[in-house]
Amino acid sequence: MENQNLNPENQPKYAGFWLRLVAIIIDGLIIGAAKLIIIGPFLAVIGITAARDFSDMKQECSSSACEIVSLIGPLVGAALIANFIVVIISWLYFALMESSARQATIGKMALGIIVTNMNGEKVNFGQATGRYFGKIISGIILCVGYIMAGFTEKKQALHDIMANCLVIKK
Repeated sequence: MENQNLNPENQPKYAGFWLRLVAIIIDGLIIGAAKLIIIGPFLAVIGITAARDFSDMKQECSSSACEIVSLIGPLVGAALIANFIVVIISWLYFALMESSARQATIGKMALGIIVTNMNGEKVNFGQATGRYFGKIISGIILCVGYIMAGFTEKKQALHDIMANCLVIKK
């Protein structure tokens, strides 16, 4: 009886670094557009409010330093809220799409690659979430976590290894 694990036809074809890079660029464009549509109006309101507050403060403050300092808190708060919304949008996009029946984001679908667990099965939402947040670690370490996909046996990036995932060609 032939060992099926040694049969090259049964082995998955792993998606390499360059294919995955193109997929993330496509996904980045999609997420960027969504962020602009969702967060753009939010930031516009913050900017209008800050400009109005700045105008009101000119009458109350006697120095420009006073005016600037009084705007720092609201602007930092707005930036934190905007960044939080961006993380939520990105997380839900990747985790929901990769744990869906399609097993891929739009960028991955365009290139014919999917995310699976180590057995080639669909990942669940928790595993896709772990993979998404693992990408932060892959990026923080000067993107070495991403570059690993070009050198590991199964073309896994650090976040794939952390979440026990594979990215394979359909």
